[in-house]
Amino acid sequence: MTGLALNCSINKKSLFDRKHYFYADLPAGYQITQQRLPVAVNGTLTYRHQVGAKWNQMLTKCVRIKQVQLEQDSGKSLHDEIRRQTLVDLNRAGVGLMEIVMEPDMSCGEEAAAAVRELQLILQALGTCNANMSEGQMRVDANISVHRPGEPYGVRTEVKNINSARFLAKAIDYEIQRQVDVLENGGTNLNETRAFDYKLGATIPMRDKEGKQDYRFMPEPNLPPLVLYDSNSLPANADPDQIINIDLIRKNQPELPSVIRERLVEQYGILPEQSFILVNEEGLQEYFQTVVRMTNVDPKKIIGWLINDLLGHLRQQNLTIKQSPVSPVALAELLTLLDNGSISSSAAKQVFQELCKGGEKTPAEIIKEKNLGLLKDRMQLEEICQRILNGHQKEVAEIRQGNHKIMNKLIGLVQKATKGRADPVLVKSILEEKVLS
Repeated sequence: MTGLALNCSINKKSLFDRKHYFYADLPAGYQITQQRLPVAVNGTLTYRHQVGAKWNQMLTKCVRIKQVQLEQDSGKSLHDEIRRQTLVDLNRAGVGLMEIVMEPDMSCGEEAAAAVRELQLILQALGTCNANMSEGQMRVDANISVHRPGEPYGVRTEVKNINSARFLAKAIDYEIQRQVDVLENGGTNLNETRAFDYKLGATIPMRDKEGKQDYRFMPEPNLPPLVLYDSNSLPANADPDQIINIDLIRKNQPELPSVIRERLVEQYGILPEQSFILVNEEGLQEYFQTVVRMTNVDPKKIIGWLINDLLGHLRQQNLTIKQSPVSPVALAELLTLLDNGSISSSAAKQVFQELCKGGEKTPAEIIKEKNLGLLKDRMQLEEICQRILNGHQKEVAEIRQGNHKIMNKLIGLVQKATKGRADPVLVKSILEEKVLS
């Protein structure tokens, strides 16, 4: 399933090999892997990453997938620096895992983090891995080298077992700079294994690989080849529970993140960048669709509030969508009141800020309590506008001389006087009538 989702060619026959090396976390002295003929090869992973300060400044890139293979996990080394000893947890040693090998097509930490995040979403959509990095369900090893333009790749280092996309970006960017500094100071980069210390924000050496290691690969004698079939090669009278049919798996593949994004753009008329955020922020797509179901407001307006206001607040407070103090029901009610003209946009922002504080009050109750309902009495508005104009004769003169931008200042003053309760369109109309007539 993962191989197909990553646009790989599936090998109908794949082989198992023994990879020999000696380390405390590998009690057998060898690891079963797929060096010669893995399950899937030659795929691609398309991802997008932010290249500017704004959420809509995004770049689409592609990384080649070399192979997807099955292999054994090793144990886990636990380094105790205080007692200067290493303990080994062998509970996971020998357990099967899926390894996805990418080609060196990325050039900075942010690109790698974006590619890994997209891979996480794909694995979660397929159900082939929960991909929770903090719980060790998905780990990343980053191979990094630097070279001058036109020269071959430099000596690479491997940063092992990184457990978050954020740390991955930091580890890679640190390691790139470290290697550049070594070369610029006349040194030589070593082919070594390093670890990322998130407290220091730096990579530290673990063990050096002493040149090219001879793993003495050999065919695994205890495991026969893994044979897969397609609809054309299915053996007659085969038990469907005993064989893997590639075409059947392809047919039953669930909707992938890229397809979901396209569907959201088509269904709701939102921008591709907005659909990217909807799918990538955990729980945001469901939140958005709940709000859409509960109100007749244009989805394009809803998405604006979600990205600019809700996400902005949550990120500021370091909260997830699930921890949001503003429920989809409350936001739907607020946007309905704004859409039907019960409140102004500035009053809606005030209500939203109140909702962000938590509590049981509904938008309607907050509006009533704080007297934020739209001021619809034209005579009252005309009086307020006249008062503002009387106190700002200089601005009025400038507008009459052709500087119409000053009008926005007067509208702002009226809004301030009405505590954001006036309809800006009506205010503008009254002011223009009084100033320009």
